[in-house]
Formats: sequence, structure tokens, C-alpha cells
Amino acid sequence: MRYDVVIIGGGPAGLSAAIYAARGGLKTAVFERAFIGGQITVTEDVENYPGFEESLSGFELTGKMHAQAERFGAEFFDEEITALHLEGACKTVETSEDNKYEAKVIILCTGAHPRSLGVPGEEEFTGRGVSYCATCDGALYRDKVVAMVGGGDSAVQEAIFLTRFASKVYIIHRRDELRAQKIIQDRALSNPKIEMVWDSVVHEIQGEAAVQKLKVFNRKTEEVSYLDVDGVFIYVGILPNNELMGPEIKLDEAGFVITDENMQTSVPGVYAAGDIRNTVLRQVVTAASDGAIAAWCAEKWLIENFDDSSCDKE
Repeated sequence: MRYDVVIIGGGPAGLSAAIYAARGGLKTAVFERAFIGGQITVTEDVENYPGFEESLSGFELTGKMHAQAERFGAEFFDEEITALHLEGACKTVETSEDNKYEAKVIILCTGAHPRSLGVPGEEEFTGRGVSYCATCDGALYRDKVVAMVGGGDSAVQEAIFLTRFASKVYIIHRRDELRAQKIIQDRALSNPKIEMVWDSVVHEIQGEAAVQKLKVFNRKTEEVSYLDVDGVFIYVGILPNNELMGPEIKLDEAGFVITDENMQTSVPGVYAAGDIRNTVLRQVVTAASDGAIAAWCAEKWLIENFDDSSCDKE
């Protein structure tokens, strides 16, 4: 089957791209291997997406996006893309169901995922006290005690950000000095709301309905201690979902897709949007913006560069 646009990934970037592409009259297909909405669906309260005075869950927000895209005619497939063939005018995608689909344009919205600690309780309490995004969830912890795990720029900056809301922020770091830039370190170390937990790693996240306690192991003394917290933010890295990207797609050193301001990748007719892209901020609102730009620019690219008979000639 042939489509004008194939979107790989059904998170906020993919859903936004689908809305714009389908509304623009393009025959649009969206492929999502897991569940529509992506990682944001596990967030119970989304408070910073414009247009909603009251918070709503990530599931509700992306559900509205999904319904909107379907209303404009976008088709959704729960097939996993296993291979991309990007050479030539018409691109081809292969799926886990042994199906092949052709597309004039492909928009990559495969996202990224936080590097996990891999400790007991982490998966169980994700969305219920375990978070990977202080910007998303920090306001939920007003006057509460939280912990930040990590020692790089992002971890320390976000720990400082959390002091706007939390009454206390522990920074748990496996070494006896932070990796963050010195100016950021100085701000954190001088902040009265921040307490450092040096040479330590989290061994377990405990609680009942939500996070209540962290089991912490000191790597130097080998002592075990417990911290009473209402939430824990994990900042030990983020990994791009770039398994499908061949050598023709240019990536940065961390493996994220490099695009221009139009979301165009190094391959003509292939765009990228959302967390898979080399970007300074990974939020629902920026993903939605990326998706809109990618679809709009793809439509213009098709009008200016694509001959409908191109695929037939291959």
C-alpha cells in the first residue's frame, strides 16, 4: 500500500504530524509498536500543556490527539517497523507482520527513553513518584521532599529547578564530586534546600501506593541508609530510539537525529520530530511543535519536488 506520508511513532510528535498531514489532505499512516501516546501516557498529571486550565493525564491528552488525527483521516497501525529503505523517490518500510508500505515522505518520531537505574521499585512506581522529567512533574511536589539521582549538568540544573517547589531536594551521586559545570555546582551547593548524598547509589525504591522511601548504599563505607522522600527524579542519561536509522541518516555523537529548522534530515523526503531529534528541550509541547513543522514542511516539499509518477518509474 502506498501513502503520501508514513509517520513512525505515535507519541505527541507523531500525533501532531498526523493531524497536520492528514488535515492537509495527505494520505497518512502512523505506525506505533507499543501504545499510542508514548511515554507521556504514564504521567498522571500534565499541567504545562497550553490550553488546559485543569491538569489532565498524559493518556487523556494523547487520546484527544489520537482522535483528532483519526477525524482528519490518518490511519493507525500497531505494526512494528523492522526495516527502512530510503533510497529513491519512494521510500519503503517493512513491518513485523511481513507487510511492506511505500511512502513519498517519512517522518521519524521514534522518541527516546531515559536510562533507567534498573533497581527494584523503579518500574512499579514510574508515574507514581518516579519521574524522569523535573520540568514536567516538579510542580506536583510543592512543599514535599524529593531526591535527584545523577551528577551531570541536567541532573544538577533540574535539582535547582525543583527547589522552587520542594521543601528539600537530595542529590544522590555515586562519586564524591559532581560532573556538572562548576558554576552550576556552586549554585547547587550553596542552595539551602539541597542536601548532597555523596558516594551513594539507590538500591531500591520503596512505597505502597506511591514512593515513600529510598534504600541507599554508600559505595565507600558500604553502609545502607534510608531516605524518606515523596518522589525521586532519575537523571542518569537519555537514550535515542535510533535502531532503525541507517548510515544515510546523520546522527550526532549521542545518536540523536540531526535536522535543519524544517525538521529535514540528511535524506531528502525524510523528516524527524520530537525526542529523537537533536534538541535542547524534550517536552510534549515541543514534540507537538516539531511534528507540526515536519508535516507542514513535508507537504511543501512534496508540492515542490515530487512527481506522482516517480514511484511508478522505480
